Amino acid sequence: MAHRKLIGPFAQLLTMDNLPLRGPLADAGLEIIRNAGIVTEGENIVETGDFESLTQTSSKGNYEVERMPENLVALPGFIDAHTHICWAGSRAEDYSKRLQGKTYSEIAASGGGIWDTVIKTRKASLEELTDQLVTRAARHLSDGVTTIEVKSGYGLTVKDEIKMLRAIKRVNQHAVADLIPTCLAAHIRPKDFSKTNSEYLKMIRDELLPRVAEENLSRRVDIYTDEHAFSIKESEGYLNEAKSMGFDITVHADQFTGGGTRMAVRVGAVSADHLEVSGEKDIKTLAGSNVIPVTLPGSSLGLGAPFAPARKLLDGGCSLVIASDWNPGSAPMGDLLIQACILGMYEKLTLAETLAALTFRAAAALNLKEWGIIKPGYKADIIAFNLADYKEIIYNQGKVKPVKIWKNASLTE
Repeated sequence: MAHRKLIGPFAQLLTMDNLPLRGPLADAGLEIIRNAGIVTEGENIVETGDFESLTQTSSKGNYEVERMPENLVALPGFIDAHTHICWAGSRAEDYSKRLQGKTYSEIAASGGGIWDTVIKTRKASLEELTDQLVTRAARHLSDGVTTIEVKSGYGLTVKDEIKMLRAIKRVNQHAVADLIPTCLAAHIRPKDFSKTNSEYLKMIRDELLPRVAEENLSRRVDIYTDEHAFSIKESEGYLNEAKSMGFDITVHADQFTGGGTRMAVRVGAVSADHLEVSGEKDIKTLAGSNVIPVTLPGSSLGLGAPFAPARKLLDGGCSLVIASDWNPGSAPMGDLLIQACILGMYEKLTLAETLAALTFRAAAALNLKEWGIIKPGYKADIIAFNLADYKEIIYNQGKVKPVKIWKNASLTE
């Protein structure tokens, strides 16, 4: 029998249970258990409720009580559904140029942008990429992010994409946080590939994706659909082929140019990410589908660009996820909670909508079942803040971080 223990008491436990996947959320709908305890067995939750009542039950059995010394507010561990945290080098020069008024396209054309990171990542060894990813994943975990999606996409050759995905797999075998790998070999067409976009995508499909599947390096495939990368037609063909090979698919959509979200719906993507220029037609199309919209305020902050229309997405009947987009170019901050708090203020999101966007709705964007809610049968990923009221989490705009973090029911150091 797996080890069973009771964790608590918590002054407030936000379970994030009994909330819909789509549409607006009122704070009054949040389930809050006061003086709460959580019973875990192995890596999962088996019971929640009043701590004192659960203590009496535990005294009759043979399981541990992990008593909390402070009055804490607990909720599910955060899930970051979109990051690029496997990379080498820095793009501080790009940032400096943006502050001088240069555009994304101008910086890329002068040798900066994604290609600059590709060159540096190709030069890095597997060990160097692994070490840097370990550091970034640990920082995210300390901020309460217990599950982290991580993309490739800075290799852009079969050899270098495999190197990146192997680094992610290696770190995932030892890191406390769960890493969810995504193959983004279709990030841009590399400058040293002399043929067309379509021929590059064919090379990925024929030479890279079979190896990714064979080595079990990722079950997810992404593509950057925009004027800087791949067209709607190119993306649609590639994603349909990846889906036929058994991969879940997702799309970088509507960051600078539109049409990507509607294509994501046509191909049955799990999520459409970015959405800064999504309009009413896009929102209506998303609302009539199972595609999860993922907004990336870190990119808007890094580029000085408008935020995705989060309020309109929710009011239009869509789900809403907030992810960090942590990357060396457009989103170097990488602080998920701060970004979510900023987006929430500008887009007038309720506390419930912001917290849902970081927990169970984020789990849906990664097709993760039984994650992001504190209830029996779900993963025991729990974070706790040294605050008197859950409202203080968002009120402090991300400055207050969790003081205790449990991953798979184990308290992290």
